[in-house]
Amino acid sequence: MAYAVRFHQTGDPSVLRYEKVAVGDPGPGEVRVRHEAVGLNFADTYFRSGLYPSPLPAGMGVEAAGVVESVGAGVTHVAPGDRVTYTGSPLGAYSTERVLPAAHLIRLPDAIGCETAAAMTMRGLTAAYLLRRIARMRNLRAGDTILLHAAAGGVGLIVAQWAKLLGLTVIGTVSTEEKAELARAHGVDHVVFYRRENLPERVRELTDGAGVPVVYDSVGQDTYAASLASLAKRGVLVCFGTASGPVPPIDAVQLALAGSVFVTRPALADYIADSAERDELSAELFGHVASGRISIRTDQRYRLEDAVQAHRDLESGRTTGSSVFVL
Repeated sequence: MAYAVRFHQTGDPSVLRYEKVAVGDPGPGEVRVRHEAVGLNFADTYFRSGLYPSPLPAGMGVEAAGVVESVGAGVTHVAPGDRVTYTGSPLGAYSTERVLPAAHLIRLPDAIGCETAAAMTMRGLTAAYLLRRIARMRNLRAGDTILLHAAAGGVGLIVAQWAKLLGLTVIGTVSTEEKAELARAHGVDHVVFYRRENLPERVRELTDGAGVPVVYDSVGQDTYAASLASLAKRGVLVCFGTASGPVPPIDAVQLALAGSVFVTRPALADYIADSAERDELSAELFGHVASGRISIRTDQRYRLEDAVQAHRDLESGRTTGSSVFVL
């Protein structure tokens, strides 16, 4: 019997239910996958809370890794027995097994296990497009300095390591001494405790008054103003998450007064929708991880039936690195 975490109404973590589910055979263009590990991402809380709308009842989660059990008609790029990972809709990754579109699947190299894949696919591909696609908006080069919020989080630790491979200097924000130590160990050059320090002032001190060309902000509402004030002229604020709530409405005049800066709100789905681009980004990511140039830190492991507690831990800010459900 298969099991899945589902929610029948939106709300706090208590709305999550661990239920028996029926899993059918894959249809044309589909596969049936048996999961070995499932990723826990902050984006999951947006669906559960209703910030991101979804028809109810609904499954939960968009990232997992496992083994292909069967394939439907027309599926040629994966076969039964292949180890695969994926991130993306439809919801339903919080499950022991499921049927989903084959187009989402990425075959895993031998050097990367399913637990590591579940901890890194969404976060790693996010880091990939942030540094290998969006960074081109400001033409980041070796020697430049970036500001990275939530530097001790799952995405933050990958971005910090990748940024160092590109020769960038990283200013990272954290909330605790423990997280500061973790961030430094993964490549962050300068740590700022954003809850007790004046972030724009510290950034200006560290950049000889210039500010940074790019801010990567996954926090949202609580850090938006400080992020904007930390930018150099014609800098780019990349709002790629809303852990503290949505960013406020953007005032075009405010952007001019801040130095003709830019604000973008990207989504991973738009950077991996093209299979060729997704394969290019994932190949670079997997290469860095397999070689040890980027390490994936999994600090929290849960059983699938403990999804309620997992969401509480995530939203409380108690987690570091990546979190996974191990099946």
